[in-house]
Amino acid sequence: MRSAHSLDRLETAFNDHRLVADAGLLLPATLAHHLGLRELVERHLNLGTRPGQANSGDKFLTLVMSALAGGDCIDDANALRAGGTARILGFSLKAASTLGTFLRSFRWGHVRQLDRVSRELLARAWAAGAGPGAEPFTIDVDSTICETYGLQKEGALHHGYTGVRGYHPLLAVAAGTGDVLMARLREGRANTVRGAAHFLREAIGRVRYARRSASSRSAPTRGSMPTPSSRSAGR
Repeated sequence: MRSAHSLDRLETAFNDHRLVADAGLLLPATLAHHLGLRELVERHLNLGTRPGQANSGDKFLTLVMSALAGGDCIDDANALRAGGTARILGFSLKAASTLGTFLRSFRWGHVRQLDRVSRELLARAWAAGAGPGAEPFTIDVDSTICETYGLQKEGALHHGYTGVRGYHPLLAVAAGTGDVLMARLREGRANTVRGAAHFLREAIGRVRYARRSASSRSAPTRGSMPTPSSRSAGR
């Protein structure tokens, strides 16, 4: 006698307003709130009249939190909308379809605008005490391979020198801590040193800017503001 049950049709639901998925996101969400990440994105990212221009700060934060939670595609962002997660993060979570429209609006100039956002964010973080202070500081510049699958990803169609199909970004990392100071995406077949000199000059410039900011101003005056969870709870 055949069972009427099949593992192929099993489905587990996790969607209760009293439960929170990925509660550990409260820490980076609180940090992003205190450093004013959403405001930085709204100020410096200008998509003009493109369809995804509205509420760019919320869309950007949704993508960041999804990546921190282990998401590796746009659809994974929908997991953040389960249960009561939206109430503790302190911003409006956006659906995967909305995020897709947002990302498809980007051109190279918009990526450079996000470079400005990360430059200002690093300066604010160092001003808040995360920097090296007056100690000697070493920048480690290297490239890495980010493997991709399928043949539809622009810039990742061809195999790189390692024989892996994917992207070949440059990274500037703080030696000793591993903090990523700057990143620049390149196509997979890019030579290891392509653009490295300009990238290093820009990375040194942003580190100097962050150090000047840390020595000339205090942390952003957001420390007395409530965390995203307490702000939501008071509504």
